[in-house]
Amino acid sequence: MTRQEQMPLTWNHGDEPEGEWMLPGECPVRTNRTLLLEMAARLLFPTVLVFSVYLLIVGHYAPGGGFAGGLVAGLAFVLRYIAGGGTEGAEIGTRLNLRPPLLVGLGLLLAVISAFAPVAFGRPVLASAKFSADVPVLGHVDLVSSLVLDVGVYLLIIGVVLDLLRSLGSGIERDAREARP
Repeated sequence: MTRQEQMPLTWNHGDEPEGEWMLPGECPVRTNRTLLLEMAARLLFPTVLVFSVYLLIVGHYAPGGGFAGGLVAGLAFVLRYIAGGGTEGAEIGTRLNLRPPLLVGLGLLLAVISAFAPVAFGRPVLASAKFSADVPVLGHVDLVSSLVLDVGVYLLIIGVVLDLLRSLGSGIERDAREARP
């Protein structure tokens, strides 16, 4: 009997992991979490996220970009998950009302639209344009249209990492709950 036959799918629970095939053998003991790791994760999490946005923005002119920035942001979520388990890691997306499949879809949509948008102006696929402006506080700012592609890839990678944490972590959390005396 499949999950769909058991209960109707709702918007909030339609993409939850359902299989038992990802459960590990041994259960982690949640009472042995270290305070040092949790404090380090709480301090590093926002810093790493800001660094990932920096990598996203400077990616056109320096090493970085959407993929590297997304991976760094994903590592921040992994660090938070390792430090705090399901209540701190993958659940962050839930607290912010972020749904990983929607992030993946939005990122993919942005990337595809930004890739094919130059075709509408008679340019080849993935062609880039540069816009310059003088912003009062920031000074002279150059924006490249490929930043939209990088933002799409950034969102896609974050969505994939959050979905992996949610899928793999739910089995670990469920296994840990069942192992408690």
